[in-house]
Amino acid sequence: MQRLARLGFSLFLFLATLPVAAENALTEHEKQAGFELLFNGQDLSGWEQKGNWVVVGGAIARKEKGGDITYKVKKVPDDFELRFEWKVAEGSNSGVYYRPGQYEYQILDNARHYNGKNPRQCAASLYFCMAPARDATREVGQWNTGQIVCQGTLIQHWLNGERVVDFDYADPKWSEEVELLRVRGADLAARGAYLRLQDHGDPVWYRNLRLRAIPADEKVSHVDVTPMPIPPEARKAELAKVQAMRQKRKSN
Repeated sequence: MQRLARLGFSLFLFLATLPVAAENALTEHEKQAGFELLFNGQDLSGWEQKGNWVVVGGAIARKEKGGDITYKVKKVPDDFELRFEWKVAEGSNSGVYYRPGQYEYQILDNARHYNGKNPRQCAASLYFCMAPARDATREVGQWNTGQIVCQGTLIQHWLNGERVVDFDYADPKWSEEVELLRVRGADLAARGAYLRLQDHGDPVWYRNLRLRAIPADEKVSHVDVTPMPIPPEARKAELAKVQAMRQKRKSN
């Protein structure tokens, strides 16, 4: 068993070094826009964790069980833009949490993980709330670019340069989706979370994490994006999950 564990971690280290690591540095344009670099590519300064996350090949890598990793230098601003890169192994699941109460940019191998059957639970979705417009993920093992933009009640998720989620949760037409978020535990008025990368038990890598506060006088452009439809079987399972969550809440 120990030999297998050593071999497994050796494979983990090998895979994590491919492709070539990013620079983890701000461009001049990003500096002018007010971005801050959250990860220097060398160590986990500013991040709180249980020792199960390491730096491999210029990326934050989950190597074993132990829980999430949280950036504790400062909280996420009320209105912000976060840019990052991510990749997964086959069947991997993770997420980026950015507001209190279950606001999660889903990270997933859509083709192999069971969550991929429901677009509201696939990569770049606002998990268990809003599905992306389409599956814009790259092949497993390749780096994806992610972006989260929030201003007031407007939420955007971008994936590989595509705006895949863009909605105002104060708009009544999204009431069904927003109710799912509430049931999951979101406080829509809450702000000021620490940025958190999820340990869901699977290998995952992050790099080039950059964050900026959006100034009060800057208006974020908004274009309604049509989410992917939810297949009947996935919707049935989703409703059963909602019922179980509500029942649990009543019993507590």
